[in-house]
Amino acid sequence: MAEVKERPRAGVAAGYDDDFYHWANHQAALLRQGRFAELDLSHLIEEIEDMGSEKRRALESSYRLLIFHLLKWRHQPTRRSRSWALTIVRERGNIEDLSIENPSLAAASEKLVEKVYDRARRETATETGLELETFPETCPFTLAQLRDDEFLPD
Repeated sequence: MAEVKERPRAGVAAGYDDDFYHWANHQAALLRQGRFAELDLSHLIEEIEDMGSEKRRALESSYRLLIFHLLKWRHQPTRRSRSWALTIVRERGNIEDLSIENPSLAAASEKLVEKVYDRARRETATETGLELETFPETCPFTLAQLRDDEFLPD
């Protein structure tokens, strides 16, 4: 049975503001059909840039959560839990996946860790009730430690 291809509706930006799902499928159909002159280029460019930014934010978030839990692990040994351990394992997995899928982001990991560390530090102080000064001003963990499935701080 032959596959029926939906022909895109007319209108360059049809649906972008009121039906993003339709707009995205419309743009994909235009690309598949080689109808490049009909593409909504300004919105496509914006969406592609946003996709890259989302990957960076996801990697930053995983590093922030990982650091947050490693700091709690180090500074509250009597409160360690399976939940903390699970978060550490999960975020390391997320970091690994995102790094494999996005090598240029992986190469920027040191800067990403520097960027997110202060927030992780402040969140840890708030969560634990410990003074902010309890936590170092720069990340006490190396990238190798952050990525090492066996590493847990004492």
